[in-house]
Amino acid sequence: MAAIVVASNILVQFLFGQWLTWGAFTYPLAFLVTDVMNRVYGAAAARRVVFAGFIVGVICSVIGTQIMLEGDGYTYPAVTLRIALGSGLAFLTAQLLDVAIFDRLREGRWWRAPLASTLIGSSVDTAIFFTIAFSGALSFLEPGNDVSWAGEMLPLLGAGPVVPLWVSLGFADWMVKLSLALLALVPFRIIVGNMVHRTT
Repeated sequence: MAAIVVASNILVQFLFGQWLTWGAFTYPLAFLVTDVMNRVYGAAAARRVVFAGFIVGVICSVIGTQIMLEGDGYTYPAVTLRIALGSGLAFLTAQLLDVAIFDRLREGRWWRAPLASTLIGSSVDTAIFFTIAFSGALSFLEPGNDVSWAGEMLPLLGAGPVVPLWVSLGFADWMVKLSLALLALVPFRIIVGNMVHRTT
């Protein structure tokens, strides 16, 4: 879990194409881990995994803020403070929400709990993370971190209403998370089946 969070904190700073960050492809795995733990070991165990991932992820992110990288003629931290804050708050809120929703829907059809909890958790995660990490209104959180590039006003995903770039990045990220939530049902079913078989 911690490895997923740290990798995503770094990869969210790099664009994949025009509207996505690389973090969009790694972070949804956190919901798969949480849901598998919840199904096999219960909500309490899933919450312990979330808290462990949060603590280790925050420690690694703070360390990442101290590691300086070089590129394009300037030096920058591997993980900015705003990304560390946004990631930590979004992760903890969304994952605990995921655990609670999954637990409420546990007795329904096998796919309903992981799908609903991941869709809602991913939506909350995206809104919290991108707002804290890139919104110009929150620049006071890290005055030395220039995120003005993320505030450039452009059509949403190149075709919709004019919004800050970070809104398009967040929207594209959210669409990937929703798609991966559907795709993750396959490994969820396989992993849970194998783990339940081994524990019985």
